[in-house]
Amino acid sequence: MREMTYNSHPYIDEYFHLIESGEIPACKEQFQLIKYLKKILSRDDVYIDHKMVEDSVNIPARYFPYELYPWQKFSNVFIFGLRWKEDHSLVFDRYFFYMGRGGGKNGFFSYDSFFMMTKQHGIQNYDIDIVATSEDQAKRSFKDVYTVLEMPDNEKKLKKAFYKSKVLIKNNSTKSEMIYNTSNARTKDSKRTGCILFDEEHEYENYDAIKVFTSGGGKVQDYREFHMSTDGNIRGGPLDDLKEEAKLILNGEIEDISLFPFLCKLDNPDEAENPDNWTKANPSLPYNKVLKRKMLKEFKLGKRKSAIMMEFMTKRMNSPQEDTRKEVATYEDRLATDKQLPEGLEGVEAIGGVDFADVRDFCSVGLLFKKGGKRYWIHHTFIHHLALKLQDINPDIIAEAKKRNLCTIIHNEKSIDPDRVVNWFIEKLKTFEIKKISMDKYRATILKPKLEEAGFEVEIVRRGPATHAMLSPLVDDMFINQTIAFPDDPMMRWYVGNVYKEEKGNGNMEYCKIDKEKRKTDGFFAFLHALVLDEELTDQDEFFLTDIVF
Repeated sequence: MREMTYNSHPYIDEYFHLIESGEIPACKEQFQLIKYLKKILSRDDVYIDHKMVEDSVNIPARYFPYELYPWQKFSNVFIFGLRWKEDHSLVFDRYFFYMGRGGGKNGFFSYDSFFMMTKQHGIQNYDIDIVATSEDQAKRSFKDVYTVLEMPDNEKKLKKAFYKSKVLIKNNSTKSEMIYNTSNARTKDSKRTGCILFDEEHEYENYDAIKVFTSGGGKVQDYREFHMSTDGNIRGGPLDDLKEEAKLILNGEIEDISLFPFLCKLDNPDEAENPDNWTKANPSLPYNKVLKRKMLKEFKLGKRKSAIMMEFMTKRMNSPQEDTRKEVATYEDRLATDKQLPEGLEGVEAIGGVDFADVRDFCSVGLLFKKGGKRYWIHHTFIHHLALKLQDINPDIIAEAKKRNLCTIIHNEKSIDPDRVVNWFIEKLKTFEIKKISMDKYRATILKPKLEEAGFEVEIVRRGPATHAMLSPLVDDMFINQTIAFPDDPMMRWYVGNVYKEEKGNGNMEYCKIDKEKRKTDGFFAFLHALVLDEELTDQDEFFLTDIVF
């Protein structure tokens, strides 16, 4: 038997075995989660509070009419048990559960929220807020707990322990309260919330509710934030952001030991044809035969009615089938851009690209070159500090970009000085032969003279549907065949993921932002500007074949 090299618990061992043995089919993200968790569990500054984990499972079991599934017991280790040795605080305080409809997300939260109100949880005034876009959805987990308190076998036992009404459940010993809210609530009255559930986040179009309800978070010991959802039809909203953040973490592109990313989905839409694969999207399915029969009927009916099949694929399989805004590249193709820089770059021809729309926002610069049958793009972004204060931009990707020297935050200047752009290209002249620098005309009156004064040839390119339609075949080919590299640059992959292709009625297309503020795209458009002059570049290895490493 191999020696255990990480902190563990029987619930962890059981779930890891179910996935790794193939006993329960699981998606790629579940295998990534195991690898991610093993790395964290191997740290010498964390430990598992076994008693807290066991209490979280066993105490509600005395009263609830159902037991937790293996994935739920496993998750409770990380919701209640995994802690930092230094101060005994939670390692994870945000939990993202993304799975198909019927997976038992609400029942799971009801079970855990019951425990969080008890004295065994050990925290006084640990208030729980449930938030959803509709009152019916917000009340689901609340009603589960209410029903448990009303059950004949429980009513006498729990009457003194809990107060309950149609709008409030309160533990009389801990004074912890559970209430439900609709997402249009305007204020939380500075309440010191201990735990928040954002339920079915696929229905959220913006961050208004999330900002309101998280503003008081972190003031109570063991603050927890739950995000539970199936997929939906709203693109570019909070759910898509969470999915992107989770994937960045699971792929190791950002370091964030605070989010527990539990993602369940099909790896490929074609897998829906085999019902055995449905467990990939719903880990509760092997234990719920009634749900399985219902889903089989839905799938059969969906074969005859496309609207039902689209709903089935989106809500049951977490595999949305139609989006009029087409992504530039799949997540897998974006991830494939993470290739190392080749050796021997001295004197290689390059085309510069600049996107400089606003002097108090983002400004991206980069160099495009060809080598060994591939295109490489190296980039840097200058960010005015006001942009980060005034816009809802993902702080994790900015922090990771700073760590990798992919961006510069400008604090002590009223605007981004064009000399920063010029100096960046001058520095790159030490390695590359920069043939031209390409930019659109928006800031050309300021930047073009400065670049020319430094000795660069500048070409102004058009921006818009005609240019984008011309570049689209090349962009598609590079990503599909994985011949474009953004070496060690998660920020560029983020930029690409923030753009969609909009088909125009005249046959043209345009690359557009998914969201005007929080989804920045400057690096992608600097890249497009350079691609306009792509034909002026030669691949050095076409002439010096000995440089190619086979």
